[in-house]
Amino acid sequence: MGELLIGLYIFVLATLAGREVISKVPPTLHTPLMSGANAISGIAIIGALVVTGGATSLWVKALGTAGIVMATINVVGGFMVTDRMLQMFRKR
Repeated sequence: MGELLIGLYIFVLATLAGREVISKVPPTLHTPLMSGANAISGIAIIGALVVTGGATSLWVKALGTAGIVMATINVVGGFMVTDRMLQMFRKR
């Protein structure tokens, strides 16, 4: 129970700190920062692959597969947003 409480405490503090940091970013930087942050989801894909590959429980395999799917969607979406952003700067 103590570990859960500490984990919840860290999660709430990280959420509040993240909200404060993101609110200070000017709108012109949101797209480049988000596309870079989406690339970090590649690390989540590798982690989910490692966990899912070594899992013996069906529950862990299901959560790992869901993590792989969601992180992959995030990476592909990040690349699509970056491509659209770069198209705005191309000469016609």
